[in-house]
Amino acid sequence: MNYAVLLAGGTGTRLKSSKIPKQFLELGGISVLESVVDKFLVCDKIDKIVIVVNEVWLDHAKSLLVSDKYNNVIICAGGATRQESLYNGLKLIRDKYGISSDDKIVSHDIARPFITLKIIEDNIKALDNSRVADTVIPATDTIVKSENNLFITEIPKRSQMYQGQTPQSFYLSDFIDLYEKLDKEYLDSLTDAARMFVENGYQVALVKGSEFNIKITTDYDFMIAKYLVGIK
Repeated sequence: MNYAVLLAGGTGTRLKSSKIPKQFLELGGISVLESVVDKFLVCDKIDKIVIVVNEVWLDHAKSLLVSDKYNNVIICAGGATRQESLYNGLKLIRDKYGISSDDKIVSHDIARPFITLKIIEDNIKALDNSRVADTVIPATDTIVKSENNLFITEIPKRSQMYQGQTPQSFYLSDFIDLYEKLDKEYLDSLTDAARMFVENGYQVALVKGSEFNIKITTDYDFMIAKYLVGIK
């Protein structure tokens, strides 16, 4: 089975112009949440969709997904961190459907509404040759590293640098087995699943993303997103 786990647990604290989280804002006539779910619904390689939402916003999310086309979409409560929210979604799958050795997960941030069908399918395909895949685009700016936030300690070669996006994809059994072995303090420090896999010995394949696959985090990002919808 191929599952999409869509993370919508953010509270949108960096989006100053709105009192509601970014995933519930309207973009192109529908909410960002609906827009992303619709992208995954049209992918015939995705068997089931699980959405992970902050518990406070569960009822609101359900109120947006009332159309019959969302009948097989499952919504569950997230956790205190991104990784805990992802884990909660995967536990739901395990408890409801069990785990098969070939169960694949395509994990995506709802805050990236311009995900394409090609990127979704490329993530699934990448798992035929690797246990984990991460969507990236080549870095166009020089990346500067500072260990003390005062002085430059390293400037890596730009040709070797990439900017991470989502989806991040992996086998269900691998994530659960690894997550349940790791220390809570370490898990709380993680910002994404790819890092967890890389730092624990997995090879993570690169999947080509898109410059348009932007993440809405700030008011500026939302302004750009509205502009892109207007162009389309």
